Amino acid sequence: MSLARLIRTALLLLFAPAIAAAAGPTPFAIAGESVAPGTRADFRIPVPEGSDEATFIPVSVIHGAREGRVLAVVAGVHGFEFASILAAEQLAERVDPARLAGTLVLVRVANIPGFEGRAPNVNPVDRKNLNRVFPGKRNGTQTERIADLIAREVVARSDFLMDVHSGDGAEFLDPFIGVYGGPLATDFPLALKVAQGFGFPNIVRYAMETQAQIDTARSLNRQGVAMGKPTILVEIGQNGSREEAHVAAIVAGVENALAILGMSGAPVRTAPAPARLFEGTTALAAGHAGLYHPVDPRPRTLKKGELVGIIRDYTGKVVERLFSPVDGHALYGITGPPVEQGDSVVTIALPTDGF
Repeated sequence: MSLARLIRTALLLLFAPAIAAAAGPTPFAIAGESVAPGTRADFRIPVPEGSDEATFIPVSVIHGAREGRVLAVVAGVHGFEFASILAAEQLAERVDPARLAGTLVLVRVANIPGFEGRAPNVNPVDRKNLNRVFPGKRNGTQTERIADLIAREVVARSDFLMDVHSGDGAEFLDPFIGVYGGPLATDFPLALKVAQGFGFPNIVRYAMETQAQIDTARSLNRQGVAMGKPTILVEIGQNGSREEAHVAAIVAGVENALAILGMSGAPVRTAPAPARLFEGTTALAAGHAGLYHPVDPRPRTLKKGELVGIIRDYTGKVVERLFSPVDGHALYGITGPPVEQGDSVVTIALPTDGF
């Protein structure tokens, strides 16, 4: 090779990154779709027919005019949690791709069969909870096929994951953000910064210490942890509500996250500090099916040994009294009356002074 050619090659290698940057972002590829820079695309990820019927996952991709992170926001994992779904609808209209650096992937409704069937917790087609079957199976039942596609096409393509929920039917809930830390989680400081930007009154740190914590009945948020993504869980609303204040809080939080992640160019909004910090949670499970009668179906302080509720069988006989196993805060739980054996009647957050 001549000296002149060597010099040209060296110069090309030296300036290639600058040339690529000057050329701007490339199209964003997802689920067989290609989204041009500075545009929004709305489409369905088809979930093929398997042992049961086919369905789809509605997605909006807002691909910025400049390079940046990929933020995935997944709503409607549980079809009766309407605040998250309505927030995704609003975000798709509010985020301008021409002003965005990076890409916002919005899963508008992860669980269409549950949404259309107005079914809390489970998919009525196969009676499985989408938030317990990740990473899913390509050839599994419908819920498992949905999970597989979300894991492969959404989570895998993201740099940051938000799993957005609101209180399901017959469920009380105190608004909170769950943040994933510990040795098996990725970039807890960034996740915490984004979580604080929502301004919710409660933040729970979930320490991922063992692989079993991630793998047992794996949720979408733990799928994010498993795939090395900084991840937060967003929870606001209760009893299947669609209150505008809850929707607005999710929208404002995601928009502030875009600023924190350097994606929007907007100033970071100063959010109120959380009123309470928690290090993990513990669940109180029902030992019987029947009619559950909580003492006080609201978020509140609980003392160890305090009566939480009773269960009566279908003759009216009291078959179980449920007592708090720890001191803590009743973060969310069921309001009854239906209860199945093994159901968590209340999830108790464990107070901490800091992370």
